[in-house]
This record gives sequence, structure tokens and C-alpha cells, in this order.
Amino acid sequence: MSEIKIRPALLEDRAFIRSVSERTWPSTYGHIISQEQIDFMLDWMYSDTSLAEQFEKGHQFYIANLNGEDIGFCSVSAGPTKEEANDQKAHKLNKLYVLPIAHGTGAGKALLNKAIEVAKSENSTSLFLQVNKHNNAYTFYLKNGFLKESEYKFDIGNGFFMDDYVMRLHF
Repeated sequence: MSEIKIRPALLEDRAFIRSVSERTWPSTYGHIISQEQIDFMLDWMYSDTSLAEQFEKGHQFYIANLNGEDIGFCSVSAGPTKEEANDQKAHKLNKLYVLPIAHGTGAGKALLNKAIEVAKSENSTSLFLQVNKHNNAYTFYLKNGFLKESEYKFDIGNGFFMDDYVMRLHF
């Protein structure tokens, strides 16, 4: 019987987090964006400096472990969003990646549940995320109760864009 455990990540886990990203992005995004954009985004989001800044800003990272082996991670943080002006508090699921060899194990669902648990424990009314319009994860989020809220093209610099759906799960 496989057992998935979720643990908080530490700053010392940055190399693992970057490694998972480097091993998942080619299969996730290789048919969607150029290798140049993948390299730019990996450096932008997963360099040691960038990850340290995310930890400093209060992003909470969690690592999924299956039978003693770390296989994926997620990151969740408090808003800010437009909704906060309406006395609603939201959290954002910033990242969720599981190694391709561990797809179908329930690790993604366990990480998503952890992000939901964190958001609820901090009195949020919803969890939102951005997902590339062509990423297969879109259907994963739909199956887990998220609704497509909007579409947005985010300018991330160097002539690159993220063409995403913004999705939200209300509690």
C-alpha cells in the first residue's frame, strides 16, 4: 500500500524544488512554450535567490513523499486580491508539480488538499490559481471543484507571456 505524506518544506529544500521543476516542465510545457521561455521562467521562479525570496514573503511550500521518496511539491500564499477589498480573504496556489513517474499516485490531490487546508486554516474564503490554457492540469483543477474565473495574458518580461486561466475554488 502506497502512503503519501505531506511535510512543510524548508529553505534547504530549494534544490529539490528546483529539480522537480526542471524534470516536470519539459513534459508539461514543451509543447506549449519555447525552450527559451521555459529556461527564462525556471530561472525567474526557481533560482536559489527567487525561492529564498518566496520563502521570505511567506509562501508556504510543502513536499509530497511517497514511500520514503520525495516526489512533488506545492506552494501557497495569502492573496492579495481584489476580493480582499470586499472583506473576502483569498489564498493563491502558486505552484503544484509532481514528478511524471509519480503521476496517478494521488500525490497531486494530496498536495492540493494541503493547500486548501492551509487556506481554510487562515480563514480564506477561496483558493485561486493560474494555469496555462493548454496545460492538462486545467482538467485536474476542474475535477477538484475549481471554476474558470477569467483568462489573462501576463507579461513576464523578455518578450514572454503566460497565457493563463485564472481559476478559483470557493469554500
